[in-house]
Amino acid sequence: MSQLAHDDFEEMADEYDMSDVDDDMEDEYGARIIASDSDDGEQPDRMTDTTAAEARRGKDVQGIPWERLSITREKYRQTRLQQYKNYENVPNSGEESLMESKHIGKGAIYYDFHHNTRSVKSTILHFQLRNLVWATSKHDVYLMSHHSVLHWSALTSEKKELIDVQGHVAPSEVTERYVYNLSFPFLNFIMLSFAVTNIFFCPNMQKHPGSLLEGFYQTQVSTLAVKDNLLVAGGFQGEIICKFLDREGISYCCRTTFDENAITNAIEIYNGPSGGVHFMASNNDSGVRVFDMERFFLCKTFRFDWPVNHTALSPDGKLLVVVGDNPEALLLDSTSGKTIHELKGHVDFSFASAWNPDGFTFATGNQDKTCRVWDTRNLSKSVTVLRGNLGAIRSVRFTSDGRYMAMAEPADFVHIFDVASGYNERQEMDFFGEISGISFSPDTEALFIGVWDRSYGSLLQYNRRRSYSYLDSLI
Repeated sequence: MSQLAHDDFEEMADEYDMSDVDDDMEDEYGARIIASDSDDGEQPDRMTDTTAAEARRGKDVQGIPWERLSITREKYRQTRLQQYKNYENVPNSGEESLMESKHIGKGAIYYDFHHNTRSVKSTILHFQLRNLVWATSKHDVYLMSHHSVLHWSALTSEKKELIDVQGHVAPSEVTERYVYNLSFPFLNFIMLSFAVTNIFFCPNMQKHPGSLLEGFYQTQVSTLAVKDNLLVAGGFQGEIICKFLDREGISYCCRTTFDENAITNAIEIYNGPSGGVHFMASNNDSGVRVFDMERFFLCKTFRFDWPVNHTALSPDGKLLVVVGDNPEALLLDSTSGKTIHELKGHVDFSFASAWNPDGFTFATGNQDKTCRVWDTRNLSKSVTVLRGNLGAIRSVRFTSDGRYMAMAEPADFVHIFDVASGYNERQEMDFFGEISGISFSPDTEALFIGVWDRSYGSLLQYNRRRSYSYLDSLI
């Protein structure tokens, strides 16, 4: 993964920010769009959400006032497609992969637009890492917004800050031996003093050995993962911050590596063979590390010849897909780390992977603008090669029932494919802005898309199309 700094990414994002339509339109079309002068592009009197009912009446889902402009949405889309520069580590990889990918019609509709929330700004720190939005239900979404890890309730339209990573973040669960005694208050003081003393001078007395008690300051969060009650954030310096959502404070902090090339590229949370909670961290130091969250310790490390950008564990926990700064992906035995097969086909670096719940097929997303679907029963070549419109495939997700697969480009487009059709039917979601992450709710009823743009940044929600769609106003 590139070591591009945050300031450099800001410059890249500025090239495609919707507020820049101002200058483009004034120069080329003699008209200006109203844009904010603030850092976030927010103006409270103008920041209005868009509902499904308003969208059906013709309002732009992002609230962009096209009717006041001398350029149509279609014309601006055409300009954007022509000007957007896809980042490549291998020159001309997008063109090289063009011949093998197939064109899929985009007329299907599986998820209907439901709501656009402008008060939630989903942001990005590294331009290649786009796993910063996670849904644990159709009402609960977790995301990064500047220096905060937020919870957003789609039910109550309320947001809550869970972690302020700009400040001091440190574990608050310290010892497992101290129990408050109501009968002997003075004894409590003695025991608490003993516990605190031993935290600093006897590491084995900690509740979670290996946890950095001093924590971190001004953490730059590069990736995020949330599943059930566990939230794990990864940082630019190899930081790991773990929080159980049903507990106060931070449970565990550690640094995966002190290597200069330490960025945490991806986190995957899963249940081990015994049912215990684990997570896997992919780092730029070419390592993949497995942590046991029942006992809070590092239990396994895999090493590779190139930086690892993403991993995906099969539903049965036996196979592991590993992608990174190498055109070839790997399929491993998750226990031994032994390579089962080298997956050949992509021509650039990959940053996304995901398993279909069927346990046989999985997908990989690459900077060559393609997503390849593979079948473990025949790994000689990919089942299909799916192509985006303007850039790399940065995120891939399957619904929990295996019916649909979504792939996200770096900006503007999310594609949903019907798996049962052999990926031959798709829905295209078309908007403007960098994509910070996509997430299906576990019940498959909702799809959330984080959009980062200074003027029109927001959280988009789409709901699965059902025969009872007339009830959407009551949900």
